[in-house]
Amino acid sequence: MAKVKKSPRPKAQTPKGFRDYFGTEVTERTEMLRAIAGVYHRYGFEALESSGVETVEALGKFLPDVDRPNEGVFAWQDDDDNWMALRYDLTAPLARVYAQHRNDLPLPYRRFAMGPVWRNEKPGPGRYRQFYQCDADTVGAASVAADAEICAMLSDCLEVLGIPRGDYVVRVNNRKVLNGVLEAMGVSDEAQSADVLRTIDKFDKVGEAGVRELLGKGRLDASGAYIDGVGLADAQAEPVVAFLTSKGTTNEETLANLRAAVGDSAVGAEGVAELEEIASLLAAQGYGPDRIVVDPSVVRGLGYYTGPVFEAELTFEILDEKGRKRQFGSVAGGGRYDDLVKRFTGQVVPATGVSIGVDRLLAALREKGRIGGTEQGPVIVTVMDKARMADYQAMVAELRQAGIRAEVYLGNPKNFGNQLKYADKRLSPVAVIEGGDEKDRGVIQIKDLILGAKLAENATLDEWKDRPSQYEVPRDALVAKVREILSLYEGET
Repeated sequence: MAKVKKSPRPKAQTPKGFRDYFGTEVTERTEMLRAIAGVYHRYGFEALESSGVETVEALGKFLPDVDRPNEGVFAWQDDDDNWMALRYDLTAPLARVYAQHRNDLPLPYRRFAMGPVWRNEKPGPGRYRQFYQCDADTVGAASVAADAEICAMLSDCLEVLGIPRGDYVVRVNNRKVLNGVLEAMGVSDEAQSADVLRTIDKFDKVGEAGVRELLGKGRLDASGAYIDGVGLADAQAEPVVAFLTSKGTTNEETLANLRAAVGDSAVGAEGVAELEEIASLLAAQGYGPDRIVVDPSVVRGLGYYTGPVFEAELTFEILDEKGRKRQFGSVAGGGRYDDLVKRFTGQVVPATGVSIGVDRLLAALREKGRIGGTEQGPVIVTVMDKARMADYQAMVAELRQAGIRAEVYLGNPKNFGNQLKYADKRLSPVAVIEGGDEKDRGVIQIKDLILGAKLAENATLDEWKDRPSQYEVPRDALVAKVREILSLYEGET
């Protein structure tokens, strides 16, 4: 009789580009989302939780490659041969939700959404295929007052999370100004316009001289490879250079430089006027250039945004993997996208919003020492007699009702040392002990595990005597004594 071949055991590993999150990491993210949601709510935004799955058709042209819908997203065909996909971001689902429910929603519709998104892209260091986004958007408001409000709200979020003024800046630009620059250059060909915009996007890396070369014949990159340029004459490229170098020492100076850069372009002048209005509205609310500034170097989402664009950047320095100093960089961005809902309704519906990179912000707060370390575990009620489990459960219920995190040891209680090892692994601050003798005398033992660990490291015998880490108290003093010990370590992790 032939042997039946056993199926191999599955490997216990996360899929490539994904990771697991434990205890403190989950708690920190939850607290951050709660804080951001508090700011959004204070501004009058309403929570929305949409489906994690959308049709590929609904996700639309903003995917990397719509001719291959399984590229860029995790997609599959259902029983009706319709393509479905895990959401790529939180904005495309908003457009679908608004178009579907617009008759029942207020106009403008102000919503915020938080949750995971999935991208089928090549993973790398710190770059995962699943990550959290935290968005707020206003749909149906054409006024740039809506854009100014988003910028103010973004500034408030950063400060609520512990990023002080001076450590961040919200930078604002306008896609219409870019269009005005292209018009001033005399560039109307769509492909050439795209080449110019891609070159503008490289300004931070190659500088003014590099942009001039790339707009012209081309340049040698750092590796020695030659990169073909756009092929513009020097005079034709001048408006781009004027635009990229137009940031002045004040918003007023920057706006004046931008007016010169767009020349006679009507759309460019409209963009500059919108930036001027945004700066004025923000100044009226007390948001000066120390927090939010007009900055032409913001060129994000060129194929997506239709008006103002903004980006929050953290300006403090960190050390990279090679020990070099660098700025932390962008943690949030957004802008006006008046064409997105039109895909569903055929009508232009103005919209503006922002997306905060939760994981990036968490990393920033760890760099600043605002969060990090390990979370304090629960109080552990040990089990000295299995037959008296009801007594132990009564103790833990009493602690929980007093607002103290606590649990009864539910493993095998035979070896008491294992119970204390478990408490150490859980980073528990206190263990509660009641054996038969304590029960008969109406007392309990309260063990300060944090102090005990410190004393065990370097305490002398006299210090052990002077600073006992275990206390015998009456049974009815359980909550009071535990609370007293926990108060000694408030704020510690």
